[in-house]
Amino acid sequence: MPTLEEMANKGYTKAKAKDENIKKLWATAKERCISNYAKIEGFGPIRKANHAAAVRAASHRTDWDKWKENWKAAMSM
Repeated sequence: MPTLEEMANKGYTKAKAKDENIKKLWATAKERCISNYAKIEGFGPIRKANHAAAVRAASHRTDWDKWKENWKAAMSM
């Protein structure tokens, strides 16, 4: 049976390998996110415009070291 550290390292390695693809998927999903939010009834034009601007300005960032530490802490509870 692998240790918690070995499992965390395996997850970390797999996540790091997928990082560039995750960033590309995030970038391609931005406009879909904006258009789906725009379809929600009840939010006014200012709220929708603010949401669109925030999504367009956002960049996807990953911190796999933080993920690894948080994962180990959660699994050891």
